[in-house]
Amino acid sequence: MLGHFEPLPGGGAALTLDDAQISILRSFAVQLLELIGPGAEGAHGDTADPLDAIFAEGPSEPPSDPALARLFPDAYGDPAVPPAGEGDPEAERAAAEARAASAEFRRYTENDLRARKRDDALAVVRSLDSVSPGAAESAADTVVLELDPEGCRRWLGTLNDLRLAIGTRLEVTDEDDGGELLRLPDTDPRKPMVVAYFWLGELQESLIESLMT
Repeated sequence: MLGHFEPLPGGGAALTLDDAQISILRSFAVQLLELIGPGAEGAHGDTADPLDAIFAEGPSEPPSDPALARLFPDAYGDPAVPPAGEGDPEAERAAAEARAASAEFRRYTENDLRARKRDDALAVVRSLDSVSPGAAESAADTVVLELDPEGCRRWLGTLNDLRLAIGTRLEVTDEDDGGELLRLPDTDPRKPMVVAYFWLGELQESLIESLMT
């Protein structure tokens, strides 16, 4: 089925795409890479000591960009939310401890998490490049991208990250599924992003179903 994953014998999944879909997915993955950033190796150049990257500490504060903050949330609650029971010394102390624990956890995990998300998105770009636009003989033709289980895992991670980032831009919250956005008129500038958000969700769901088959 065009634009949906199907299970492969022995594991993995296959995705049938046309040139337009390949270009769109590749563009999304590249934008995600740009959002996540270059990482320690990009900041210090290729001559940086590998040990520096291993022992480097990450940031202690959440990102200011809401989409990045959604990709790298606090481990122990959102420090932007006023602590419950404000004015209660015990509640305030517990909230302060949670914020300190979140900062400590972020300092030692965010760099690795960014690297993993970056590697996953890069793997998606490379897999799409293997069936790059122009691989089909005509615009009406399609190509099939086959992924092994590891490739499927990377695609799942990137599809999830893309939906989180786009959903944040569209102000979709955990309390709603954004369904009302489908009723936006075609003239609304958000409509293409809305269509992309739901298509990525369908891709993610079909990949999960393929892996469970």
